[in-house]
Amino acid sequence: MRIALMPLLLLAACATPPAPQICPAPQACPVPQACPDTAACVVPPAAVAPPVAAAPFAVSKWEMLPDWQKMDLQPSWVAFLQSCRALKNKPDWQTVCARAHELAQPGNETLRLFFEETFTPYQVFNPDGSSQGLITGYYEPRLSGSRVRTARFRYPLYAAPDDMLTIDLSEVYPQLKDMRLRGRLEGRRILPYFSRADIDEGKGALRGRELFWVDNAVDLFFLQIQGSGRIELADGALVKVGYADQNGHPYISIGRKLIEMGELKIEQASMQGIKHWAEQNPSKLTALLEHNPSYVFFRELPEGLSAPLGALGVPLTDQYSIAIDPRTIPLGAPVFLSTTYPNTAEPLNRLMLAQDTGGAIRGAVRADFFWGFGDQAGAQAGRMKQSGQMWVLFPKGAEPALN
Repeated sequence: MRIALMPLLLLAACATPPAPQICPAPQACPVPQACPDTAACVVPPAAVAPPVAAAPFAVSKWEMLPDWQKMDLQPSWVAFLQSCRALKNKPDWQTVCARAHELAQPGNETLRLFFEETFTPYQVFNPDGSSQGLITGYYEPRLSGSRVRTARFRYPLYAAPDDMLTIDLSEVYPQLKDMRLRGRLEGRRILPYFSRADIDEGKGALRGRELFWVDNAVDLFFLQIQGSGRIELADGALVKVGYADQNGHPYISIGRKLIEMGELKIEQASMQGIKHWAEQNPSKLTALLEHNPSYVFFRELPEGLSAPLGALGVPLTDQYSIAIDPRTIPLGAPVFLSTTYPNTAEPLNRLMLAQDTGGAIRGAVRADFFWGFGDQAGAQAGRMKQSGQMWVLFPKGAEPALN
């Protein structure tokens, strides 16, 4: 799963009776960046105009998808079959996934024909009618760690605490259906669960819940932003860890905070820039990190798992899985993404699969691009803050109703 550093839109709503505070879903996205060069955020080709400003979708045509006729669909197919593992028993997807599994080693033209015959493309629009949105990136980092605390390894990765409650109010407040509410009991009152600062002070039932200890506080913070990673132990073993839960507090960008404080310029507020600032300002680091009250808890993943598990429950595919806002984009669906490579004007047009979600991924035309594991993937993810357009492929017969 996944999580990112970027300017966030703070959403608020009023209703009668008043609804409880809505906390973002688990984080899973990376640290977005500023585009120092406006050429790096070139607007992809324009598409059909939206029918109504508030409508999230408009029916489109395959020829509107840039490079659709010439792109390699084989890597997308691998990711698509992963989605079918989770969707194959759902009514709208049974026939689709059954047909997919009947194809034995399909070639590119066979795959293109499969998608065109099986799906209808719908372009995604923001509530204001615009078709452009923010595309960031995330990845799977590597940290050095230990299963026991030592003088070097003193920053804990926690499993989910036993005193944290999961609160489901969707029957009373349907608007909370896709939200995760977390709390704790104090007497007969339910209060928000402890913030990052509280947890750093030792509050919460976390003693004994330490999975690993790592040697770098800012690397641990970014592991929480990404939502999954690998811990390298002293014997060289790499242990996979993944998102287990989150404390229910909203995600706040520390990159934006550093800009507001005058500590970094906008073009420096990348993951790499923030890490460099932390190295130069160790005495200020704890206070900075606690500006983000959100806190992620982990679980150890099976050794044979090929990649991190996304919110869909299937392994992510490097450079072909994205995190989306499930309030608009159906989890598991194919999504055609038209954007550019990080900090360049080079087109990046690709059929992706919506297999993950993230606390910082809020909005219709909004996605987080999974780059994979390691330093190179981290470099791409840390630089990525591009403009992009999105099309969702809906199975024929299960298209959205448009007003």
